[in-house]
Amino acid sequence: MPGTVRPLAALSVIAACALALTACGSSGSGGSADGSPAPSGSALAGQSITVYSGQHEQTVKALTEDFTKRTGIKVELRSGDEAELANQILQEGAASPADVFYAENPPALTVLGDKGLLAPVSADTLKSVPAADSSAKGDWVGISARTAAFLAGTGKGADTAPPASVLDLAKPEWKGRLGIAPSETDFAPVVTQVLKAKGEDAAKQWLKGLKDNAKVYDSNENLSAAINSGEVEGGVIDHYYFYRLRDEKGAADTHSTLHYFPKGDPGALVDVSGAAVLKNGKHQAAGQAFLAYLASAPAQTVIANSASYEYPLVTGVKGKPELPALDGIGAVADPAQLGDGKQALSLLQDAGLLQ
Repeated sequence: MPGTVRPLAALSVIAACALALTACGSSGSGGSADGSPAPSGSALAGQSITVYSGQHEQTVKALTEDFTKRTGIKVELRSGDEAELANQILQEGAASPADVFYAENPPALTVLGDKGLLAPVSADTLKSVPAADSSAKGDWVGISARTAAFLAGTGKGADTAPPASVLDLAKPEWKGRLGIAPSETDFAPVVTQVLKAKGEDAAKQWLKGLKDNAKVYDSNENLSAAINSGEVEGGVIDHYYFYRLRDEKGAADTHSTLHYFPKGDPGALVDVSGAAVLKNGKHQAAGQAFLAYLASAPAQTVIANSASYEYPLVTGVKGKPELPALDGIGAVADPAQLGDGKQALSLLQDAGLLQ
């Protein structure tokens, strides 16, 4: 996760805002990847926009630099945890300097959209990616995708057998073997998927089982490292944490491997990152030009070739060759069903997995 603030505190803040906003102030067919340049923005050259970004900082820095070269529009980038940034926008209100919010997961965007703080995205930009990957209201556009997966330790004589379902991790046989990072903003959508599939009572029991079974880590990076070192045998992460760990450690020192949950399982979560123009932003046209760029083939190629290991959404732009086909893992989760994440966060708090 980008930024220095741990997601635990940020999630607690955004949960409170989602519960009382007034108190807080893919797969499929999409646009063409024919190599055509992003919008030139020449008439906007010399303007400067402020982007609040909860996405991978190195990749977003590369994107903003390429955007500036193509358009002449300068970008002030403020990176941090997406939940804290969304809360900051809520507190700043109309006085926020942010022109664009670039989030890692839909719930943070939904919170701002429900508050009426997002501007409609240009219709041409929305057409660049599959409709299911963006807001149904048209107030943010999907940019890239990732999937939840089970990281299992290796090198102990035999690989750790992966669970047949994410629900199996609450069973007694996983006691003392499992690690989780419930304070990561990536984890709440998995809880929402369990809620959607099995109902609230079953989700509560599942979380109780996870609390009984698992050692808790404060980040997916630390969880991945613990699995790789043999401290725990496995855990649920977003897929790219494994690839980044592998790049850091090298093949000889990578003692873990990814397993994907079966299609239709709540753990087979395919989620999107999205971006929006703030309704009160002072540079609306330049903000829209940035969104158009993010949803263009040149930007999607930057994402595809980056160390983020995310899936591009524009048809024809391929992700890294080691990534399995996204449509073989599952359909992109409906952002409307993921909602603002407040029910999932409330259940995590009730289970004692969040403070």
